[in-house]
Amino acid sequence: MRWKGRRESDNVEDRRGGGGVKAGGISILGLIVAFVAWKFFGVDPQQAYQATKQVTSAGASQNSAPTNLTPEQQETASFVKTVLADTEDTWKPIFQQQGVQYVSPKLVMFSGVERSGCGTAESAMGPFYCPADQKVYIDTQFFKDMRQQMGISGEKNQSELSAKDEAGDFAQAYVIAHEVGHHVQNLLGISSQVQQARQRASETQGNQLSVRLELQADCLAGVWANRTQQRTQFLEQGDIEEAMDAAEKIGDDYLQKKARGYAVPDSFTHGTSQQRMQWFNIGMNSGDINAFYWKPISILATIALLLCAVRQIRLGSKVSSVQYVRPII
Repeated sequence: MRWKGRRESDNVEDRRGGGGVKAGGISILGLIVAFVAWKFFGVDPQQAYQATKQVTSAGASQNSAPTNLTPEQQETASFVKTVLADTEDTWKPIFQQQGVQYVSPKLVMFSGVERSGCGTAESAMGPFYCPADQKVYIDTQFFKDMRQQMGISGEKNQSELSAKDEAGDFAQAYVIAHEVGHHVQNLLGISSQVQQARQRASETQGNQLSVRLELQADCLAGVWANRTQQRTQFLEQGDIEEAMDAAEKIGDDYLQKKARGYAVPDSFTHGTSQQRMQWFNIGMNSGDINAFYWKPISILATIALLLCAVRQIRLGSKVSSVQYVRPII
Protein backbone atom coordinates (compact mmCIF):
# COMPACT_ATOMS: atom_id res chain seq x y z
CA MET A 1 0.00 0.00 0.00
CA ARG A 2 1.51 3.30 -1.10
CA TRP A 3 0.62 6.01 1.42
CA LYS A 4 3.62 8.26 1.95
CA GLY A 5 3.71 11.71 0.42
CA ARG A 6 -0.05 12.31 0.48
CA ARG A 7 -2.05 14.79 2.54
CA GLU A 8 -2.30 14.13 6.27
CA SER A 9 -5.48 15.00 8.13
CA ASP A 10 -5.52 17.66 10.83
CA ASN A 11 -8.40 15.86 12.57
CA VAL A 12 -6.24 13.52 14.65
CA GLU A 13 -5.74 13.85 18.39
CA ASP A 14 -2.66 11.96 19.50
CA ARG A 15 -3.04 11.25 23.22
CA ARG A 16 -0.52 8.44 23.42
CA GLY A 17 1.96 8.76 26.23
CA GLY A 18 1.06 12.36 27.02
CA GLY A 19 -0.48 14.24 29.90
CA GLY A 20 2.02 13.50 32.68
CA VAL A 21 1.22 11.62 35.89
CA LYS A 22 -2.49 11.35 36.68
CA ALA A 23 -4.23 10.91 40.01
CA GLY A 24 -7.95 10.24 39.96
CA GLY A 25 -8.43 11.74 36.52
CA ILE A 26 -6.49 14.95 37.28
CA SER A 27 -2.78 15.66 36.92
CA ILE A 28 -0.49 16.20 39.89
CA LEU A 29 0.04 19.75 38.64
CA GLY A 30 -3.72 20.24 38.73
CA LEU A 31 -3.84 19.15 42.35
CA ILE A 32 -1.12 21.65 43.22
CA VAL A 33 -3.01 24.46 41.49
CA ALA A 34 -6.17 23.55 43.38
CA PHE A 35 -4.24 23.53 46.69
CA VAL A 36 -2.74 26.98 46.03
CA ALA A 37 -6.16 28.38 45.14
CA TRP A 38 -7.52 27.12 48.45
CA LYS A 39 -4.54 28.01 50.66
CA PHE A 40 -3.78 31.50 49.44
CA PHE A 41 -7.00 32.74 47.85
CA GLY A 42 -9.62 31.16 50.07
CA VAL A 43 -11.32 29.27 47.25
CA ASP A 44 -13.44 26.33 48.39
CA PRO A 45 -11.17 23.28 47.88
CA GLN A 46 -13.92 21.18 46.28
CA GLN A 47 -14.78 23.95 43.81
CA ALA A 48 -11.11 24.51 43.06
CA TYR A 49 -10.63 20.79 42.45
CA GLN A 50 -13.60 20.53 40.09
CA ALA A 51 -12.64 23.67 38.17
CA THR A 52 -9.05 22.52 37.78
CA LYS A 53 -10.21 19.06 36.71
CA GLN A 54 -12.39 20.58 33.97
CA VAL A 55 -9.51 22.70 32.70
CA THR A 56 -7.17 19.70 32.78
CA SER A 57 -9.67 17.52 30.91
CA ALA A 58 -10.22 20.18 28.29
CA GLY A 59 -6.49 20.57 27.78
CA ALA A 60 -6.06 16.83 27.32
CA SER A 61 -8.48 16.89 24.41
CA GLN A 62 -6.48 19.34 22.33
CA ASN A 63 -4.78 18.19 19.16
CA SER A 64 -1.22 18.28 20.48
CA ALA A 65 1.21 15.48 19.74
CA PRO A 66 3.06 14.06 22.73
CA THR A 67 6.79 14.67 22.75
CA ASN A 68 8.01 11.24 23.82
CA LEU A 69 6.97 9.15 20.85
CA THR A 70 9.34 6.66 19.28
CA PRO A 71 10.11 6.87 15.55
CA GLU A 72 7.78 3.89 15.02
CA GLN A 73 4.95 5.66 16.86
CA GLN A 74 5.54 8.82 14.85
CA GLU A 75 5.33 6.79 11.66
CA THR A 76 2.08 5.22 12.84
CA ALA A 77 0.67 8.70 13.47
CA SER A 78 1.59 9.76 9.95
CA PHE A 79 0.00 6.61 8.52
CA VAL A 80 -3.25 7.10 10.47
CA LYS A 81 -3.44 10.76 9.46
CA THR A 82 -2.97 9.84 5.81
CA VAL A 83 -5.69 7.17 5.87
CA LEU A 84 -8.09 9.54 7.64
CA ALA A 85 -7.34 12.19 5.01
CA ASP A 86 -8.18 9.63 2.33
CA THR A 87 -11.57 9.01 3.96
CA GLU A 88 -12.19 12.76 4.02
CA ASP A 89 -11.30 13.03 0.33
CA THR A 90 -13.70 10.16 -0.37
CA TRP A 91 -16.77 11.28 1.55
CA LYS A 92 -16.64 15.05 1.04
CA PRO A 93 -17.40 14.90 -2.71
CA ILE A 94 -20.02 12.17 -2.23
CA PHE A 95 -21.88 14.36 0.26
CA GLN A 96 -21.37 17.45 -1.92
CA GLN A 97 -23.10 15.67 -4.78
CA GLN A 98 -26.18 15.62 -2.55
CA GLY A 99 -25.79 19.28 -1.62
CA VAL A 100 -24.69 18.49 1.93
CA GLN A 101 -21.45 19.30 3.72
CA TYR A 102 -19.49 16.37 5.08
CA VAL A 103 -18.42 16.94 8.67
CA SER A 104 -15.21 15.00 9.21
CA PRO A 105 -14.82 12.94 12.38
CA LYS A 106 -11.94 13.34 14.78
CA LEU A 107 -9.71 10.34 15.35
CA VAL A 108 -8.16 9.82 18.78
CA MET A 109 -5.05 7.69 19.16
CA PHE A 110 -4.52 6.63 22.75
CA SER A 111 -2.65 4.15 24.91
CA GLY A 112 -4.36 1.94 27.48
CA VAL A 113 -7.30 3.97 28.79
CA GLU A 114 -8.86 7.23 27.59
CA ARG A 115 -12.02 9.24 28.10
CA SER A 116 -14.61 9.40 25.32
CA GLY A 117 -18.06 10.85 24.85
CA CYS A 118 -19.38 7.29 25.14
CA GLY A 119 -17.58 6.47 28.39
CA THR A 120 -14.17 5.00 29.06
CA ALA A 121 -12.18 3.86 26.04
CA GLU A 122 -9.97 0.88 26.79
CA SER A 123 -7.45 -0.94 24.66
CA ALA A 124 -9.28 -4.25 25.17
CA MET A 125 -12.40 -2.82 23.51
CA GLY A 126 -10.68 -2.45 20.15
CA PRO A 127 -11.28 0.49 17.81
CA PHE A 128 -14.72 2.09 17.97
CA TYR A 129 -16.71 5.11 16.84
CA CYS A 130 -18.53 7.25 19.40
CA PRO A 131 -21.53 9.08 17.91
CA ALA A 132 -21.85 11.30 20.99
CA ASP A 133 -18.63 13.18 20.21
CA GLN A 134 -18.24 12.05 16.58
CA LYS A 135 -14.78 10.62 17.21
CA VAL A 136 -13.03 7.38 16.29
CA TYR A 137 -10.97 5.90 19.13
CA ILE A 138 -8.10 3.54 18.52
CA ASP A 139 -5.25 2.28 20.66
CA THR A 140 -2.62 1.74 17.98
CA GLN A 141 -1.38 -1.32 19.89
CA PHE A 142 -4.37 -2.95 18.19
CA PHE A 143 -2.42 -3.09 14.94
CA LYS A 144 0.07 -5.40 16.67
CA ASP A 145 -2.74 -7.35 18.36
CA MET A 146 -4.27 -8.00 14.94
CA ARG A 147 -1.11 -9.89 13.99
CA GLN A 148 0.02 -11.38 17.28
CA GLN A 149 -3.26 -12.29 18.98
CA MET A 150 -5.85 -12.48 16.21
CA GLY A 151 -3.64 -14.21 13.67
CA ILE A 152 -4.24 -11.69 10.91
CA SER A 153 -1.51 -11.97 8.32
CA GLY A 154 1.26 -9.45 8.01
CA GLU A 155 2.41 -7.48 5.02
CA LYS A 156 2.15 -9.31 1.70
CA ASN A 157 4.51 -6.97 -0.12
CA GLN A 158 7.11 -4.27 0.56
CA SER A 159 5.30 -2.04 3.04
CA GLU A 160 6.16 1.61 3.59
CA LEU A 161 5.63 0.93 7.31
CA SER A 162 8.82 -0.08 9.10
CA ALA A 163 7.11 -2.18 11.82
CA LYS A 164 7.17 -5.88 10.94
CA ASP A 165 5.13 -7.22 13.87
CA GLU A 166 1.80 -5.72 12.82
CA ALA A 167 -1.01 -6.65 10.46
CA GLY A 168 -0.59 -5.58 6.86
CA ASP A 169 -0.91 -1.85 6.23
CA PHE A 170 -4.05 -2.16 4.11
CA ALA A 171 -5.69 -4.31 6.81
CA GLN A 172 -4.97 -1.50 9.26
CA ALA A 173 -6.41 1.07 6.86
CA TYR A 174 -9.54 -1.07 6.46
CA VAL A 175 -10.10 -0.92 10.24
CA ILE A 176 -9.94 2.88 10.18
CA ALA A 177 -12.19 3.15 7.13
CA HIS A 178 -14.74 0.83 8.77
CA GLU A 179 -14.99 3.07 11.83
CA VAL A 180 -15.33 6.14 9.62
CA GLY A 181 -18.14 4.22 7.90
CA HIS A 182 -19.98 4.33 11.23
CA HIS A 183 -19.51 8.11 11.22
CA VAL A 184 -21.12 8.27 7.77
CA GLN A 185 -24.02 6.21 9.11
CA ASN A 186 -24.34 8.61 12.03
CA LEU A 187 -24.43 11.65 9.73
CA LEU A 188 -27.08 9.98 7.56
CA GLY A 189 -29.27 9.25 10.56
CA ILE A 190 -29.05 5.51 10.01
CA SER A 191 -27.41 4.79 13.35
CA SER A 192 -30.13 6.55 15.32
CA GLN A 193 -32.87 4.78 13.36
CA VAL A 194 -31.29 1.44 14.13
CA GLN A 195 -30.86 2.30 17.79
CA GLN A 196 -34.53 3.24 18.06
CA ALA A 197 -35.51 0.03 16.27
CA ARG A 198 -33.36 -2.07 18.61
CA GLN A 199 -35.22 -0.68 21.60
CA ARG A 200 -38.44 -2.16 20.20
CA ALA A 201 -36.93 -5.45 19.07
CA SER A 202 -36.08 -8.68 20.81
CA GLU A 203 -32.48 -9.44 21.69
CA THR A 204 -32.07 -11.67 18.63
CA GLN A 205 -33.61 -9.08 16.33
CA GLY A 206 -31.49 -6.37 17.91
CA ASN A 207 -28.38 -8.41 17.20
CA GLN A 208 -29.47 -8.82 13.60
CA LEU A 209 -29.78 -5.05 13.31
CA SER A 210 -26.28 -4.63 14.73
CA VAL A 211 -24.98 -7.10 12.16
CA ARG A 212 -26.53 -5.12 9.33
CA LEU A 213 -25.06 -1.89 10.68
CA GLU A 214 -21.59 -3.45 10.85
CA LEU A 215 -21.80 -5.00 7.40
CA GLN A 216 -22.86 -1.67 5.96
CA ALA A 217 -19.78 -0.08 7.54
CA ASP A 218 -17.69 -2.80 5.86
CA CYS A 219 -19.29 -1.92 2.56
CA LEU A 220 -18.62 1.77 3.10
CA ALA A 221 -15.00 0.91 3.82
CA GLY A 222 -14.95 -0.82 0.46
CA VAL A 223 -16.32 2.32 -1.19
CA TRP A 224 -13.44 4.25 0.41
CA ALA A 225 -10.92 1.79 -1.02
CA ASN A 226 -12.45 2.02 -4.49
CA ARG A 227 -12.56 5.82 -4.58
CA THR A 228 -9.06 6.19 -3.11
CA GLN A 229 -7.68 3.75 -5.67
CA GLN A 230 -9.25 5.77 -8.48
CA ARG A 231 -7.76 8.95 -7.10
CA THR A 232 -4.28 7.81 -6.00
CA GLN A 233 -3.56 4.31 -7.33
CA PHE A 234 -2.37 3.38 -3.84
CA LEU A 235 -3.06 -0.36 -3.89
CA GLU A 236 -0.35 -2.93 -4.45
CA GLN A 237 -0.41 -6.65 -5.06
CA GLY A 238 -1.56 -8.46 -1.94
CA ASP A 239 -3.36 -5.51 -0.33
CA ILE A 240 -6.87 -6.79 -0.97
CA GLU A 241 -5.87 -10.18 0.41
CA GLU A 242 -4.73 -8.43 3.60
CA ALA A 243 -8.16 -6.83 4.04
CA MET A 244 -9.96 -10.09 3.25
CA ASP A 245 -7.87 -11.94 5.80
CA ALA A 246 -8.69 -9.29 8.41
CA ALA A 247 -12.41 -9.46 7.59
CA GLU A 248 -12.32 -13.24 7.92
CA LYS A 249 -10.48 -13.22 11.26
CA ILE A 250 -12.91 -10.72 12.84
CA GLY A 251 -16.09 -12.52 11.76
CA ASP A 252 -18.35 -13.53 14.65
CA ASP A 253 -18.38 -17.19 13.68
CA TYR A 254 -14.59 -17.34 13.37
CA LEU A 255 -14.02 -15.64 16.74
CA GLN A 256 -16.60 -17.75 18.57
CA LYS A 257 -15.33 -21.02 17.14
CA LYS A 258 -11.78 -20.05 18.02
CA ALA A 259 -12.77 -19.15 21.58
CA ARG A 260 -15.13 -22.03 22.45
CA GLY A 261 -15.23 -24.42 19.53
CA TYR A 262 -18.69 -23.54 18.22
CA ALA A 263 -20.72 -20.54 17.07
CA VAL A 264 -24.10 -19.20 18.23
CA PRO A 265 -25.59 -17.28 15.26
CA ASP A 266 -28.31 -15.53 17.31
CA SER A 267 -25.57 -13.85 19.34
CA PHE A 268 -23.72 -12.44 16.31
CA THR A 269 -23.39 -8.65 16.34
CA HIS A 270 -20.90 -8.01 13.50
CA GLY A 271 -21.56 -10.71 10.91
CA THR A 272 -19.88 -13.90 9.77
CA SER A 273 -16.49 -13.98 8.10
CA GLN A 274 -18.12 -14.66 4.75
CA GLN A 275 -20.52 -11.74 5.13
CA ARG A 276 -17.83 -9.30 6.16
CA MET A 277 -15.63 -10.26 3.24
CA GLN A 278 -18.60 -10.14 0.87
CA TRP A 279 -19.79 -6.65 1.79
CA PHE A 280 -16.34 -5.09 1.81
CA ASN A 281 -15.82 -6.65 -1.60
CA ILE A 282 -19.12 -5.28 -2.92
CA GLY A 283 -18.19 -1.76 -1.87
CA MET A 284 -14.68 -2.19 -3.23
CA ASN A 285 -15.81 -3.50 -6.61
CA SER A 286 -18.62 -1.02 -7.17
CA GLY A 287 -17.45 2.12 -5.41
CA ASP A 288 -21.14 3.02 -5.52
CA ILE A 289 -23.03 3.80 -2.36
CA ASN A 290 -26.28 3.47 -4.35
CA ALA A 291 -25.62 -0.03 -5.62
CA PHE A 292 -27.96 -2.18 -3.58
CA TYR A 293 -30.46 -2.51 -0.79
CA TRP A 294 -30.63 -4.72 2.26
CA LYS A 295 -33.80 -6.44 3.25
CA PRO A 296 -34.90 -5.47 6.78
CA ILE A 297 -36.37 -7.98 9.17
CA SER A 298 -40.16 -7.95 9.25
CA ILE A 299 -40.53 -5.85 12.41
CA LEU A 300 -38.79 -2.98 10.65
CA ALA A 301 -40.42 -3.16 7.24
CA THR A 302 -41.37 0.52 7.34
CA ILE A 303 -37.87 1.75 8.16
CA ALA A 304 -35.26 2.58 5.60
CA LEU A 305 -32.76 0.06 6.73
CA LEU A 306 -29.16 -0.31 6.04
CA LEU A 307 -27.90 -0.19 2.59
CA CYS A 308 -24.42 0.49 1.48
CA ALA A 309 -26.29 3.62 0.85
CA VAL A 310 -29.80 4.62 0.07
CA ARG A 311 -30.81 5.77 -3.34
CA GLN A 312 -34.12 7.17 -2.20
CA ILE A 313 -32.85 9.10 0.77
CA ARG A 314 -31.86 12.69 0.97
CA LEU A 315 -28.87 12.94 3.23
CA GLY A 316 -30.05 13.48 6.76
CA SER A 317 -33.68 12.64 6.04
CA LYS A 318 -35.79 9.50 6.34
CA VAL A 319 -36.38 7.10 3.50
CA SER A 320 -39.81 7.26 1.93
CA SER A 321 -39.74 3.83 0.35
CA VAL A 322 -37.64 0.71 0.25
CA GLN A 323 -37.00 -1.64 -2.62
CA TYR A 324 -36.35 -5.17 -1.42
CA VAL A 325 -33.54 -7.06 -3.01
CA ARG A 326 -31.63 -10.12 -1.80
CA PRO A 327 -31.40 -10.51 1.96
CA ILE A 328 -27.96 -10.88 3.45
CA ILE A 329 -28.89 -12.92 6.50
